[in-house]
Amino acid sequence: MKSILSIPLIWLVRFYQAAISPYTPSTCRYSPTCSQYTIEALQKHGVFYGSWLAIKRIFSCNPWGGSGYDPVPEKKAKSSK
Repeated sequence: MKSILSIPLIWLVRFYQAAISPYTPSTCRYSPTCSQYTIEALQKHGVFYGSWLAIKRIFSCNPWGGSGYDPVPEKKAKSSK
């Protein structure tokens, strides 16, 4: 887990997955789904960059956006100078 700040956001997404998503039509054009992508991004990158990745992904999930397999990007290694 990247940070304790991401835990409430992950709970919110898990609530959506359990309580709301089963009652709406499946419309995500990507794999993994946008909600699973959000959880993975928050776990891997933390609350700020993970949220940014999730927002970008959700806004691109439309008929004019992309589709297909789109995993969460790996963390960039910090270079030592």
